[in-house]
Amino acid sequence: MKPLTSPMHFHTAMIEQIPVAVFMGQEMVGSGKIIEITDYSVKIGDEFYVREACTFKYAV
Repeated sequence: MKPLTSPMHFHTAMIEQIPVAVFMGQEMVGSGKIIEITDYSVKIGDEFYVREACTFKYAV
């Protein structure tokens, strides 16, 4: 899976509704389509994930 590394990656994934997987360390803690993006967090489904604490990867 390719990681999302720039703000453009996050916004493109949200606009194009590309599924994303969320990892904390080696453990996957969530997945789905991005609903909202801030400078500090990403909302996927009903959950918020802190951008600095998580790694986001394209799930496709």
